[in-house]
This record gives sequence, C-alpha cells and structure tokens, in this order.
Amino acid sequence: MRELLIATTNKGKMREIKALLAGMPFKITSLADYPDIPAVVEDGATFKSNALKKALTVARVTGTLTMGEDSGLEIRALDNRPGVYSARFSGLLADDRKNNLKVLRLLRGVPADQRQARYRCCIALADGQGVVAVVSGSCAGSIAARARGTNGFGYDPLFLVPRYQKTFGELDPAVKSRLSHRAKALKKLKILLERYIN
Repeated sequence: MRELLIATTNKGKMREIKALLAGMPFKITSLADYPDIPAVVEDGATFKSNALKKALTVARVTGTLTMGEDSGLEIRALDNRPGVYSARFSGLLADDRKNNLKVLRLLRGVPADQRQARYRCCIALADGQGVVAVVSGSCAGSIAARARGTNGFGYDPLFLVPRYQKTFGELDPAVKSRLSHRAKALKKLKILLERYIN
C-alpha cells in the first residue's frame, strides 16, 4: 500500500485528516513516525506558503508522497488575526486554552453582529519531484461570547456556525466533517489523489 505522509505532529489534526481520508488506499503516517526529520519552521506569510514549505521539505527528505497543511482562524474585528499565527497566538507557550482566552479578551465588548470569523485551510501535496497539487477550503462563522463544547480542538469551542447556532465544540463530529474548512479542502484533495495514483 502506498504511503501518504502528513507533515504534522498535531494529534487533533491527524485524527480529523485520517477520518476524512478513510477508505483511500493509503497507509497514512505523520511526522511522529519520522522523529529524525528536523522541524519545518512555519515562517510563511500565508497558509499556502506554509503548506507548500512543509510538503516540499518533508517530501524531499523522505522521498514519500507528503501532504502539508496549514490552517487557522481569521477574525474580521481583529484585522483577520490570528491567521497564520493561530497555533501560537498567545505566545511561545501557547496552547488551545490560552489562545481561546486571548481571543475572548480581545473581543470583549464587541457585539455579536461584529464577531464574524472564518476558518481557512490550505493543503499542498508534494512528492520527490515537486508540487503535485494545492487546494484550499474555508468555513464562515462567528466567535461566541464564551467557550462552548468539548469536541474538536483549537478554536472549535469559540467558532459558532450560524446554521446550527452551535460551536464546532458542540457539533457532532460527523456534522463538522461535512462543514469544516479542512473537510472542504480534503474533499478536493481526494479527487486529485485518485488521479495521482491512477
């Protein structure tokens, strides 16, 4: 079975990606399976540049088909921050809880109708020869007044989906897997992966 290496150590991301790629003829691995590969510094100004850097760097080192993914939250009232800094928004010792608390603090007093946000995801696929494909997806919503729900990871307890009036943290994971930015990008990627292996 052909290997597809996901260039991440984020366990939450890996769980989602594996579930969304279920049924595809790949042995899915992550950077946890390659402890000797040096960390790729995500210093790009866009999700696309970070995704490309991860995919290309890891594919060149391993010679394996590699998926690089970068995603994050953009909040209109914060000039689209945290953006590419989503994972480390609250500093060097950032974690999900600290990042969420920082967002809530910065939005204190901002009314509900001005809390628009979107999750964005960019995925790059590369092999030893170079870039195979780049796809993206987004999901619009707003930021809740407080954290709600324990599903998902990252900013999911804050990200309110208007259609359901629930956060990603409250939504059933099966529902999130149809709506999310990552799901939309991976749906496109699956079509390209089918072409690639055929």
